[in-house]
Order: sequence, then structure tokens, then C-alpha cells
Amino acid sequence: MLSRTSIRMVRHMAARAMSTEAAPQVATYVKLSFTLPHETIYKGASVLRVVIPGVEGEYGVGAGHVPTVAQLKPGVVQVIHDESSINEPEKYFVPGGYALTHPDSSTDIACPEAVKLEDLDSSAVSKQYEAAKSAYASAASGSVEQAEAQIDMEVNKAMGIALGLSLN
Repeated sequence: MLSRTSIRMVRHMAARAMSTEAAPQVATYVKLSFTLPHETIYKGASVLRVVIPGVEGEYGVGAGHVPTVAQLKPGVVQVIHDESSINEPEKYFVPGGYALTHPDSSTDIACPEAVKLEDLDSSAVSKQYEAAKSAYASAASGSVEQAEAQIDMEVNKAMGIALGLSLN
């Protein structure tokens, strides 16, 4: 037997389901804002989807995505403008940052830097990785220099992976 509270809830839900009120507008695109300290790449641009390299894993944000806050790891942000660009997204390498998806499907990405993947030089990335690796090996254990070299190694390795390089 249903309690009075349960009956009221069922009636309320049924009344809302059969209401003649207009259904809330469902977003079909994501409103993307992608900013750096010195530049705004996108401000409220309508895109089909954006793929974000979160610390907890890569994830895609499309229309109707649940609100999310994520820290970014070094990786590639992929911007898919529409159905015709699904196989050729615009790609940016980011060294980290934050992404915030709001209830209305708008998404804000803030990073200290972003470089179009096509603008990265694979030979420069390899050289920078080797230099950082050497600096790490020669730095005193636990020193600031070693920590900075480790960050340089991780960022350059992530750039290398994004470019299809095998850096060890």
C-alpha cells in the first residue's frame, strides 16, 4: 500500500508529465569558451562536441552533458565544430588547466598555454624531452631543479605522444 506522501509524489509527477507547459529547451550544441591568460581562443562558440584531457581520463562534452569540473593533464583538447568535422577535429595541445561544464551545456576551458597541434615541431619536442631528461638525471634528488625537469619531461612526453612520437 502506498503512503500518502508517495501518492502525492506520483500525482505531482503525473501532472507535470501531462502539463501543457512548454518543455525546457534542450541544447543541441555546446557553447565553448577557451581562454589563456594572454588570448581568448573561443568565446561562446557553438560547437558539436569538445574532447578534454582530464586528469581522471579523457572525456567528451556534448549537448546535455552533466555539469562537471575537471583538472586537465597535459594532452590534446579536440574541438569538433559540426557533423562534417567529426573525423577532423581542431586540436590544441595544453599543458594542463581546468574545464567547467555548466548545466546549460556551456563549457569553459582555462589553460596557461595552448598550441595548435599542427604548429608543434616534433624534432624540437624530442630535443626538449632529451634536455629535460638530462637535467633531471643531473639534478640533486628532491631539488627544485629536479622537480622542474620532471615537469618538463612530462609535458614534452605528452606533446610527443600527441604527435605520435615514442619518447623514452
